[in-house]
Amino acid sequence: MIRVLLIDDHEMVRMGLAAFLESQPDIEVIGEASDGRRGVELAVEMKPDVILMDLVMEGMDGIEATKEICRQLSGPKIIVLTSFIDDDKVYPVIEAGAFSYLLKTSKAGEIADAIRAASNGEPKLEAKVAGKVLSKLRHSSSETPPHESLTAREMEILKLVAEGKTNKDIADELFITIKTVKTHVTNILSKLEVDDRTQAAVYAHRNKLVQ
Repeated sequence: MIRVLLIDDHEMVRMGLAAFLESQPDIEVIGEASDGRRGVELAVEMKPDVILMDLVMEGMDGIEATKEICRQLSGPKIIVLTSFIDDDKVYPVIEAGAFSYLLKTSKAGEIADAIRAASNGEPKLEAKVAGKVLSKLRHSSSETPPHESLTAREMEILKLVAEGKTNKDIADELFITIKTVKTHVTNILSKLEVDDRTQAAVYAHRNKLVQ
């Protein structure tokens, strides 16, 4: 049997879910909570296999409850069941440890299937949520630090700028003209998207490009 805990502040929602899930031969509803704090207490006490978690509740919301449950327990799979797909709900609760994300418009059978899937280690994401997550992953993976676009010579000059060297100092050390140094510095500022040498030096130190 898959032991399920329901956490939702709407009694009618809990009653409807409990009635349907109890009709399933392989699912048992072992507890219900109307707010996140009580949900955390029951989760720690009862150690369910799967938790159906609402997001918007008074007191401790679903995001904080998810975070706290995942901090204290490693077993339960948390399925978010909500009406919201806003970015400020989706990303924080997934980062907090939610395993699956469904909308309350899902059919009862889909919720039961998601519970079974979660108990087998298979996450389920509402299609729109999956699209958001994939888009965010693609965006974050495509982002590279600005300094990675610098040439070897520009990186060399950036390090010298960060050491407080003047254009003349750099020109003398690298055996190039001051005009060439100025050109490189201009390119460096543009690529790093900073306004002046001081900001470039700060960037270099912040990103540990200099010792």
